[in-house]
Amino acid sequence: MSKYDKPLTPEQIAALKDSDIDFSDIPELDEQFWKQAQLVEPDRTEQITLRVKRSVLAFFKATGRGYQTRMNQVLESYVRTRQDKTRG
Repeated sequence: MSKYDKPLTPEQIAALKDSDIDFSDIPELDEQFWKQAQLVEPDRTEQITLRVKRSVLAFFKATGRGYQTRMNQVLESYVRTRQDKTRG
């Protein structure tokens, strides 16, 4: 069993030396790659006012820090599912 069978913590990653990292399964980025590369801007969030049921908000808040991000992920998943059905 390797010492890297479990995901590394951020502290363990920060402590790694370049020589400890196995890059053998990552292809070199050659000139052709960079010629075809496209800039992809992130889909930024926008602050809004949204009314949700208290029970829904309580559920997500109970999951701890980052609950708004998780709420957004659920909504994004719903949108993708709906988009797939309309493109289908």
